[in-house]
Amino acid sequence: MTTDTSRPDEIAPHSVIPGFYSAPEERQGLINGLFDDVAQHYDRIVSLMSLGTGRSYRKSVLRRIGVCRGARVLDVACGTGLVSVAATELVGANGEVVGVDPSEGMRRVAATRRGVRACAGTADDLPFPDQSFDFVVMGYALRHVADLVAAFSEMRRVLKPGGSVMILEVTAPEQRMARWMLRCYLKGVVPPVTLLVTGSRPAMRLMAYYWETIAECVRPETILHAMECAGLEGPSRQTTMRIFNEYSARAPGAGSTGP
Repeated sequence: MTTDTSRPDEIAPHSVIPGFYSAPEERQGLINGLFDDVAQHYDRIVSLMSLGTGRSYRKSVLRRIGVCRGARVLDVACGTGLVSVAATELVGANGEVVGVDPSEGMRRVAATRRGVRACAGTADDLPFPDQSFDFVVMGYALRHVADLVAAFSEMRRVLKPGGSVMILEVTAPEQRMARWMLRCYLKGVVPPVTLLVTGSRPAMRLMAYYWETIAECVRPETILHAMECAGLEGPSRQTTMRIFNEYSARAPGAGSTGP
C-alpha cells in the first residue's frame, strides 16, 4: 500500500459533481453504489458509448504497449472485465491477468469471465506487493479516482522496473462544436437510450454521471503532469477520434517491458 508521505500535493480528476455528491468524501460511496446497481447491464451500456471502439481496439492497445505471452497484467478499476478479457487472450496460459475494482457487483461479473481473477481494491490503494506486474492498465475509469498522483504512484509501485502503464480515457474536445456534439450524444442520447434498453433508472443515472465527469475532468496536460509527479517516466498521450485518449508511461528501471 502507499506509505510515502512526501509525494506532491493531491490532484483530483475533477471537483465535486452537484446533484450527485457534494463533498469529496462522498464520492467513493456514490460510485460503488452506482456500479453495483448496474453491473448486470454494464456491458450493454458500454456498447452504446463505444462509438465504434470495442474489443478489437482494447486488444490493439494492449499489443502496442507490449503485452505478450507470459506477462503479468493488472487491470485497475476492471469493471466487468472487458479489458481483462482482451489481456488474457494475449498473455496465454503462462501469463496472468488480475483485475481490481471497488464495486462488488462489477467484480462478480468480471469473475465469471474465463482467465480473469478479480479482487477488491481502489486505484490509490492496490492490494499487491511491490514490483508484481509487467503491465498496469486502466480502461475509462481515471475520472473516478480520488487523487491522480496517488493512483499513479500506486501503479508505479506495483510495476516491475521498466514496466508499462496504459490508461484509456475519454476527454471532451476543446473545439466548441465537437464538444457540443459529444455532449448531445453522451448527455442527451445515451442516458434515455440506456433506460430504454436496460429498463434500469440507476443505469440511466450512471450515464448522466459519466458525462458530468467527462465535462469536468482536468485537461490532458494535468494528467501527464500527475504521471510525472508520481515518478513515472516518459508520459505521453495519443488521441483517436479526438476524444479517446491513451496515456502511457513507464516505471523507472533498466530493461525492456515484459516477462
